[in-house]
Amino acid sequence: MTTPQDTRCTELSIWLEQALPGCQRRLVPASGDASFRRYFRTRIDDLSWVVMDAPPATENLRAFIDVATLMRETGVTVPAVHAVDLERGFAVLSDLGSRHYLETLGADNSDQLYRDAIAALVRLQTGIDTEDCGCPVYDAALLRRELDIFRDWFLGRLLGSQFDGDASSLFERVSATLVTSALEQPRVFVHRDYHSRNLMVCASGNPGILDFQDAVIGPISYDLVSLLRDCYVAWPESRVSRWRQEYLEQAIAHDLLAASDAPRFERWFDLMGMQRHLKAVGIFARLQLRDGKGGYLKDIPRTLAYVDSVCTKYPEFADFGEFLRSTAEPAHRRAVFA
Repeated sequence: MTTPQDTRCTELSIWLEQALPGCQRRLVPASGDASFRRYFRTRIDDLSWVVMDAPPATENLRAFIDVATLMRETGVTVPAVHAVDLERGFAVLSDLGSRHYLETLGADNSDQLYRDAIAALVRLQTGIDTEDCGCPVYDAALLRRELDIFRDWFLGRLLGSQFDGDASSLFERVSATLVTSALEQPRVFVHRDYHSRNLMVCASGNPGILDFQDAVIGPISYDLVSLLRDCYVAWPESRVSRWRQEYLEQAIAHDLLAASDAPRFERWFDLMGMQRHLKAVGIFARLQLRDGKGGYLKDIPRTLAYVDSVCTKYPEFADFGEFLRSTAEPAHRRAVFA
């Protein structure tokens, strides 16, 4: 029986022979993805190319092309687009290699790799005009919809929790506080998934940056907390604080932040991380339940631990932290390991 994916592979191979004459006919899977996109590699002699399959019904290839252009103009490293078919959702991209930050980071190289990533982040934030880039705004409605993913998919569907009146009121208060904190921050270009799985180790122009098609204009701390409190790798808080301070100094020097913002930047960073991590936990649950991608469930404990640390640090989240520790975390352990 021929599946839709088999049909797309056939269409992709036929298109590729025209878009990249002389390439190898065999397409080798290049990487997995949490979305409906697929990536393959092909070669012409000694040169490797990445081929993207982005089904138009679920993926916005035009956004990928537009954001790639914006980012490249700032001098950061992103894949160059060699050929594209927007109608069918196919593209040929330059190959940034296969060394992800996640697989490369260690105690001996993390300072340099994060220094490079922070420098690239500042370049993006200073180099892209928030008024003229065409990216959507990370507004209150979107922030709340993301938080609702945690409530609906993790608490409701994965854990089967009954969200009664008290829990619902508590979640609403937490959501309102997180959204207010996000909206009071200066707005910049936000990659939205600036973390170790989307950063490639490159010999020059490090890092190579991937998966940027969902970029928005939003809170200045968002990408930094994605990078430093990564859902896929955790670092001692002393290192996170040092890297955050390095970014803060650069942001002030480049007029992204005022010196007067420094005292509240840590709170912005913490609460932005809490919003992002709650969303991520919900997405990990949705990937399992809707898309059959259960590999992300193992990242939930690490991601919830970030949320718990923020709840412990700020008294206004103490009740929510207790709710997670007494209800969500034990229920998650039962759901995952049953």
